[in-house]
Amino acid sequence: MKGYAGKVLIVDLTDRSYEVRDLDPSWARYFLGGASLGGRFMYDLMPPHTDPFAPESVIGFVCGTVNNTSALMSARYSVVCKSPVTKGWSDSNAGGSFGPHLRKAGYDAVFVKGISEKPVYLYINDGEVNFCDGSNVWGKTVSEADAIIKEEIGTTDVGMSVIGPGGEHKSYMAAVICDRDRAAARGGPGSVMGSKNLKAIVCGGKHTIDVANQAGVQAANKMAVEHSLGPGSVPVGKFRTTGTSSDYDASVYRADAGIRNWSGVPEELSEDAINNLCGRVLDPKYKVKQEGCMACHIRCGAVYKVESEKYHVERCTRPEYESLGAFGSMLLNGDSDVVMVCNWLCNEYGYDVLSFGGTIAWLMECYEKGIFTKEELDGIDLKWGDPDAIYAMAMKICKYEGIGIPLNLASKGCAEYFDKGYECLVTANGVELPMHGSRYNPGLAREYKFDPAPGRHTRGGLKVPYGHMPPEVKYNYENTGERDVAGLVEWEVSNCAGFCSFGNFLMSEPVMHHQIVAVTGFEEYLTEEGLNNFAQRGFAMRTAFNIREGITRDKLFLSDRACGKPPLKDGPLKDVTVDVDKMGDNFYEAMGWYVDTGIPKKETLERLGGLECVIKDLYPEG
Repeated sequence: MKGYAGKVLIVDLTDRSYEVRDLDPSWARYFLGGASLGGRFMYDLMPPHTDPFAPESVIGFVCGTVNNTSALMSARYSVVCKSPVTKGWSDSNAGGSFGPHLRKAGYDAVFVKGISEKPVYLYINDGEVNFCDGSNVWGKTVSEADAIIKEEIGTTDVGMSVIGPGGEHKSYMAAVICDRDRAAARGGPGSVMGSKNLKAIVCGGKHTIDVANQAGVQAANKMAVEHSLGPGSVPVGKFRTTGTSSDYDASVYRADAGIRNWSGVPEELSEDAINNLCGRVLDPKYKVKQEGCMACHIRCGAVYKVESEKYHVERCTRPEYESLGAFGSMLLNGDSDVVMVCNWLCNEYGYDVLSFGGTIAWLMECYEKGIFTKEELDGIDLKWGDPDAIYAMAMKICKYEGIGIPLNLASKGCAEYFDKGYECLVTANGVELPMHGSRYNPGLAREYKFDPAPGRHTRGGLKVPYGHMPPEVKYNYENTGERDVAGLVEWEVSNCAGFCSFGNFLMSEPVMHHQIVAVTGFEEYLTEEGLNNFAQRGFAMRTAFNIREGITRDKLFLSDRACGKPPLKDGPLKDVTVDVDKMGDNFYEAMGWYVDTGIPKKETLERLGGLECVIKDLYPEG
């Protein structure tokens, strides 16, 4: 089978056994890789209504289709599980080197169930599976564990997915960290690893991927370089220089970024507070060198060093835009040192920056409104924009002390723990929002609420340009379904194939489609019908996982504040209210699903193909 290792590893930690399965060629063709292929396996491997922390719970690490080939921007893999936050489907996507190294180890995916009696890490080396004692790395931060494990196995030429103390404490904000600072974060996948006493998965080897048309891969690479580095390629110039931090100020000024827990306006931040967190200001102050993921010609990352009177961090990374928003405008904070350190703490302790910052923002608002007292917050005067208070609360969470213990349940979990503060929550089915507002780009509201893994901003949303359209266009909620499905196709292909999401505009969609065909030989991925069927098939597969858990349309939730209910009285988004349910109607209609329940029709599932297991469960009587 071209384009695949052809093997999938199923591990049971309870008795330290494993099984190697051949990858079904039809599954590869129908689902490609990443979250889509992960959904097909999880549907079979994980019994319905399994508690996320039970031995029967499964967590999967699934390569993108183009991992470990010479295709450009091809390093991303997916972590799939049942979320402890939503009690439904969860998938997270990360770059770095883990996906390519898992392919080098000889596998397209590894799925883990069971619970180890003692801490353990898996070392997968050229197909061989080793269960290694993880006692000496349990309790260690991500970088500490990374260094110790590499010393133990005697090589640094590996990919590693590892959890920090956040995952060990089964925090609902816990992330899986790759290469010390690349995070598969949303929905708490790190907590599922922690519940299994699984500290890390380490993989490496010399396996190669036999592609269908190597000349075609190189030709597509040439097109990608010409598109992304040719004359007038402004976005690439920005990303190569200052990464995603280049757009932070613009997003704050137009109120796309979250401000004061999504209730504020740009005028509440000074010009200095905004500009202090832009890459053009951060790089001269902190930058040591440029870095990037494997197989990438853009290399949008950077290594930073923080040296100030209060803080010293020898090595950290330039925060991505999402981190800048989460620890900056969301908290009315313009102190760059604290943003750098909070971002570093999340990488070291293994946390999702969006949920981490969103939870602190929720607590700040609760404190402002008198819902929590200073004494309840361990004496921290948690005022908006106070960098010392932000750092102190971040340390409480990371060190799992005092108020930090319930805060590890994230904002919704903490509100339920104390039974108060519900009115300040801003979530999608319990997951804190990304730093792109649905009041600015209404298409994101449909994404946040109706995606099988809620609260994600790289899943569609009426195509990328929609947020920048004039108000009379973007706030018109008629006939949005077809554009919404087109956005789903755009992102589903890049995410599941293993391309960086920037590839949608830095490399162009057609180039990615040619790469997929050159790697796999699956010619249908050059046709509109084939691409549409693939995207809708994967979406249906993951949604069926939720339906089986009892999560139908009536159970889906997006906080009113995210939709402008009530609308803001000032700022760029004054008087904006988003009709998310109308967009949901349009989306389900365009997909060929039942609008009232959010369940795919039988004829739609049959047309898409490869979904017999779903048809059997949803329509047992035919």
